[in-house]
Amino acid sequence: MSPRRKTGTKRGTGWRRWLRRLAIGLAVFLLLPVPAILLFSVVDPPITAVMLARAGSRLMDGTRPVFPRHTPVSREQQSPRLRRAVLASEDDRFYLHFGIDTLELRKALERRRQGGRLRGASTLTQQVAKNIFLWNGRSFIRKGLEVYLTLWLELLLSKERILDLYINLAEWGPDEFGAEAGAQRHFRKSAAKLTREEAARMAAILPSPRRWSPQGNIATRRAAVILARMNYPAPRELPEASPTSRRKTQRR
Repeated sequence: MSPRRKTGTKRGTGWRRWLRRLAIGLAVFLLLPVPAILLFSVVDPPITAVMLARAGSRLMDGTRPVFPRHTPVSREQQSPRLRRAVLASEDDRFYLHFGIDTLELRKALERRRQGGRLRGASTLTQQVAKNIFLWNGRSFIRKGLEVYLTLWLELLLSKERILDLYINLAEWGPDEFGAEAGAQRHFRKSAAKLTREEAARMAAILPSPRRWSPQGNIATRRAAVILARMNYPAPRELPEASPTSRRKTQRR
């Protein structure tokens, strides 16, 4: 065998080795969130990416304590009114999608096409994925990772557990994480004892909890809409999918 052919064989083997290593590394990276998400089915994350960012800001500002307040509670310690208010405010189609609400996404894109801002399309599950794992920003890389993590959350966790995580990890005031901490801050009571209107006002500030107050004008207007939605249960089945609707369609 000539020296040239030996060199070519070694070069080909080297490329295959690097491609194999790259494939293994990519597989490990993509599967890395899975054990953590499985753990989150039974325990709440003690800290999230958003909390770490807040802690970094507090450290730089000299604020003490460095870590923001985080008070997770069990589902039984969360008012059912608050759970319904959160869905009415953030994702009323929560039980109808698999993490990505294509209907709301199309609406957001249409608003953007007409000159508005691209917002309002993130589902509750997407917000959980971002809060736990990712950083703030609007890059395509971050959004792509958010979608990927969202699908894993939906695949491995129940809808009720995802809602548990959202309520315990969302920011409900300046450096106040979890509905319990927010309820204590804003209403001096436990999240389990929130009234219907208090729950609506808590949910009303979720888009901007660091700037809005539950008693402010913005929250008052938003809470009125949320209260109206709370009169009805969160939809769990599309109307056109119900047997009654199908029979009506067939008669036509």
